[in-house]
Amino acid sequence: MLDVDLHAALGEIVGFVGNVFANSRAKGIVVGLSGGIDSAVTASVCVKAIGPEKVTGLLLFEKKTVDSADHKDAKELARSLRIETVEFPIDEVFDSFLTNFPVKTKNRVTIGNLKARIRMASLYFIANAKNLLVAGTGDRSEDFIGYFTKYGDGGVDFLPIAHLYKTQVKNLGRHLGLPSQILSKPSSPNLWEGHKATDEIPLDYEILDLALVSLLDLKMQPKEAAATLGIDVEKLEEILRLYNASAHKRTYPPMARSW
Repeated sequence: MLDVDLHAALGEIVGFVGNVFANSRAKGIVVGLSGGIDSAVTASVCVKAIGPEKVTGLLLFEKKTVDSADHKDAKELARSLRIETVEFPIDEVFDSFLTNFPVKTKNRVTIGNLKARIRMASLYFIANAKNLLVAGTGDRSEDFIGYFTKYGDGGVDFLPIAHLYKTQVKNLGRHLGLPSQILSKPSSPNLWEGHKATDEIPLDYEILDLALVSLLDLKMQPKEAAATLGIDVEKLEEILRLYNASAHKRTYPPMARSW
């Protein structure tokens, strides 16, 4: 269900990125490098499309994570792709906002979403300053269940890999020759310490992807998909609930009248 012609898929994406860039008046593309698979594949296809000299990698880590494997992998990827990098530790901006904003909260998701939106603002600051396009790194698996921050990592100019499920993104990364430590690394938005995507999503990505294909691409009912995949029907119903509840993240805000 998830098999794709990786050579053809890469050609399609590289062509798409090239067309987006050619039809803009931008001088380059900026990608937020997290050290994970999605940003690594995104940066790699952008380099193939427009060349390394026109791609910038922005590293938006916290100071306490500058010695982390993610930071090391992001730097090494940039070196291997021969792209310029800019680093901006977000701690001071993040801490200042929490200290000075008049409304206080201890809600972990709210605070984590602030971090994602500071990263988005940072990407657009350098994009505006240098006339660059912001490349989105979201994939189909996470977009379908709303596992991204609205106007955070969801705030971008174009999405080169959003039509690919996570499993397919990993396979494409393998096809691109990305390092094994990036290919095998557990996904994490890094919004709090020890944050792993699999702590929040209903199923591990390999099973989640099969469930999404069954429910949304093949239009199976939850009971049918449960019987086919050997998954509890409650998990499949939860996936559909997340898909429907996150529809607002994938659409333009509602208006009183259309344009």
